[in-house]
Amino acid sequence: METVCADKHWDVLLVEEDGQVKGALPFLYGKKWGLKYILQPQLTQFNGPWLSPELDFDERVKVMSDLVGQLEGLHLALYMQCFPSEETNWLPFYWKGYRQTTHYTYRFDPLRPVVELMEQAQPQRRKRMDLLRRECLLDRQVGPNEFSAFHNEYYLRKSGHNLLSPNLVERVCSTALERGNALLYGLRDSQGNLQVADFVVFDSRCAHSLMSGMAPNAPRNSTTLLFWHLIDDLYGRTAAFDFEGSMDPGIEQFFRSFGATQTPYHCVYRSRIPFGKRILGI
Repeated sequence: METVCADKHWDVLLVEEDGQVKGALPFLYGKKWGLKYILQPQLTQFNGPWLSPELDFDERVKVMSDLVGQLEGLHLALYMQCFPSEETNWLPFYWKGYRQTTHYTYRFDPLRPVVELMEQAQPQRRKRMDLLRRECLLDRQVGPNEFSAFHNEYYLRKSGHNLLSPNLVERVCSTALERGNALLYGLRDSQGNLQVADFVVFDSRCAHSLMSGMAPNAPRNSTTLLFWHLIDDLYGRTAAFDFEGSMDPGIEQFFRSFGATQTPYHCVYRSRIPFGKRILGI
């Protein structure tokens, strides 16, 4: 949270018992025109409540209800967080008037050897892999500074703007790499020019593809090859791989083509004012 919320405000609600944390709800918050709000931080697909895995179902409901009660005490004008996919119960929020919409991501869970996973992929996604391996050189040590500029150029070219500042991108990459919790890979052409790049963060439970970029004339299916390289090197380091979305039709089809499993997750929200995000300009 400290890395993705730099220059912003964040906090955490806690439920403790006998000195042990039973539940937590970290959040990014802000205030505008006297109205307080909680939103999802950038580069953070999942936020919301964390509950101790030692709790049974009844205890989980009790702890989550306690967190919601603390949340109510903040008197928010707007709340919106996306829960981790493993957190399937949001009833304590519903009971207090919150609403939910289902989003989807694609995951390999459990993560298996690439040679097995590729058997699930669409045939057309496998055909060019051998040819691409001869055309593109894998670089496992793309620098955060180079990636930040590459990523920014990609989005400016694609949509005319980039919601992620280059400083944020470089800071997140550098922090995660220094902690040993990230891979930043790219494919280069024979002249050493970066063609595609992807940044993945991971812990022992799951890896998440956070950011990517592509050169204007990158070889077709080069992003597919790069993902297979990343997944191959992550096998044995983490239990699952999350493609991080997407609800966008084109991106959804691309991730689905790998043979990954569609996985739902809850986005929980409540606005005490009509058109909250639009009115607050956030």
